[in-house]
Amino acid sequence: METVFIKGLGLIGSSLARAIRQDHPQIQIIASDVNEETLQYAKKNNIADRVVTDMTGVDQADYIILASPVSQIIKDIAALANLKLKSGVIITDVGSTKQTIMQAAKVLTQRNLTFIGGHPMAGSHKSGVQAGRADLIENAYYFLLPASESADTSKLTWLLAGTNAKWLKLTPSQHDKIVAQISHVPHIIAAELVNQTQQAFKDEPVGMRVAAGGFKSVTRIAASDPTMWSAILLNNKELILKQLTSYITGLENIGALIEKEDRSALFDFFKRAKVSRESLNTPARAPFYDLFLNIPDKSGEIARVTGMLAKHQLSIINIQILEVREDINGILQLVFNTEEARDQAARILEKDYEIVTR
Repeated sequence: METVFIKGLGLIGSSLARAIRQDHPQIQIIASDVNEETLQYAKKNNIADRVVTDMTGVDQADYIILASPVSQIIKDIAALANLKLKSGVIITDVGSTKQTIMQAAKVLTQRNLTFIGGHPMAGSHKSGVQAGRADLIENAYYFLLPASESADTSKLTWLLAGTNAKWLKLTPSQHDKIVAQISHVPHIIAAELVNQTQQAFKDEPVGMRVAAGGFKSVTRIAASDPTMWSAILLNNKELILKQLTSYITGLENIGALIEKEDRSALFDFFKRAKVSRESLNTPARAPFYDLFLNIPDKSGEIARVTGMLAKHQLSIINIQILEVREDINGILQLVFNTEEARDQAARILEKDYEIVTR
């Protein structure tokens, strides 16, 4: 019987445990976390077979998954380098920065241990073991970074096959540049916008109460785990600082255009953004095909939509609500993996809902 040792049972660690349990019920899962309540929840809900607060049992593991904040992952790598581990063990992590982790992992490869850096590009504004889901990473990119040319990723992808992730190999520098721009900086911007808005409305509490769909959509990720994000920023600081400087320069340029009342330049600014943003919804993102429809703000409306599609055995790979305001229609985005499924869904739903072209 094979054994998996998971260090860290937050959102990602517990989601991987659930996916492994679902796809490989024969595998024993040992989970480690510093939070006793987290461990008891994991044991009670059959997320793990054994729970520990340290590295006890790691020597029995065929796979070791490090799923703590990045700073702790680096410490755990150093600890593993001094432990007797099982022959052939595969060690991986889920940290969202990679250059510092891959540098730290050299102490493992020097011992001829297999280390494969990993980062699932999925998450939630919720955190903790209770927020984990077996399908959290479904159809999301999962970056893999083997620490050596001889490292075979096939066993790891077999272990995590239940996530239904899309595997993509990158170099550490490629990875950190990409995530700094599309993940790390947006989290900073969202958090600062919330903090700034809270300060601006400190004497006008009604301001935060009336914040509608646009503000909530832009700032949703500001509700993410502060411990995790503090660690992430400090472990990718050079690229983040570089991109923040560029972003601030961009804002200053926009401020100058507003000051000059340069309507043409402002139009071009928004036009470029509109074209780029709309390109994310084109079939170039295949196999993703989006359908947008107006839905009223009524209890059970989303369940009605998904029920109608389920009757025709149509599978939705992602769903989200856009531009939500209380008591009026919102935009429901449904994502399908084939153009045929999207078009069939449109024919089914157009009788009861307005299909929106975006």
